[in-house]
Amino acid sequence: MSNAITKSEFLFQGQQSLYNGKVRDVYTIDNGLLVMVASDRISAFDHILSKGIPFKGQVLNQVATMFLKATEDIVPNWLIATPDPSVAVGHACEPIRVEMVIRGYMAGHAAREYKAGRRVLCGVEMPEGMKENDKFPEPIITPATKAEEGHDEDISREDILAKGIVPEDIYAQLEKYTRALFQRGTEMAAERGLILVDTKYEFGIKDGKVYLIDEIHTPDSSRYFYADGYEERQERGEAQKQLSKEFVRQWLIENGFQGLEGQTMPDMPDSFVQTVTDRYIELYEKITGLKFEKSDTTDIQDRIQRNVDLFLEEYKR
Repeated sequence: MSNAITKSEFLFQGQQSLYNGKVRDVYTIDNGLLVMVASDRISAFDHILSKGIPFKGQVLNQVATMFLKATEDIVPNWLIATPDPSVAVGHACEPIRVEMVIRGYMAGHAAREYKAGRRVLCGVEMPEGMKENDKFPEPIITPATKAEEGHDEDISREDILAKGIVPEDIYAQLEKYTRALFQRGTEMAAERGLILVDTKYEFGIKDGKVYLIDEIHTPDSSRYFYADGYEERQERGEAQKQLSKEFVRQWLIENGFQGLEGQTMPDMPDSFVQTVTDRYIELYEKITGLKFEKSDTTDIQDRIQRNVDLFLEEYKR
């Protein structure tokens, strides 16, 4: 197996703090900069799995970069540069503590809720008579509160406003941006023979203005179906062919883990780790139309340190 970035403890010029997320390690630098290292960690059910996935961070970083550049006409975003295949540098923003989840199809969490007999998700009614992976009449927005640790929680628009988490005028902007970004992502996916099923967006505030932050339209934040054969599979009641992290969740479920109390995280065999790497690379090539070029992983830590240091030196001149 190739080397994987499972932990990063860099010391960059002007570094003020470090936040270790589930997948990304975020370094706050002076002059209002963030250095975001996309690790090869993988999480599911809000738990980090036991092994890293080689090249996963590179895939996430490069897919997110492509989509951030392709949507900057819709909403300003945090990205300034990508000085390393696994690193993005951008503007530090004050995060809005709500994830804007948008769903075009009855899949994943929505399907599990629906199967359990619930017809309202985050205050949004889901029509009767739907099957798993059916298309919603219109995309629905089902926000989640952004937890520092543990599970993100479903929340309705009404509760967000009632609790004062986001002012109404800002929330209206978030909804508008979310729908426009999802439409753009849907169009770009269709050009590549894919269906953008659902995704999430995160936003922040800088100088009183809303910015799109973090990653977008990656296999960690989004679910994709193959368009070819979608209708036929639905008619036959078959599972959809998809490019997303859902297959990792399914593997965990089959091995007795859903992140519930008392459950033990199964250890991933190397063969499954390789399968996950292959699936991430497949998504990269499918969604971008480009051949994935594996970065040199001989000494990832040294490579990242060197590339970021060079960028920061140039940026501060």
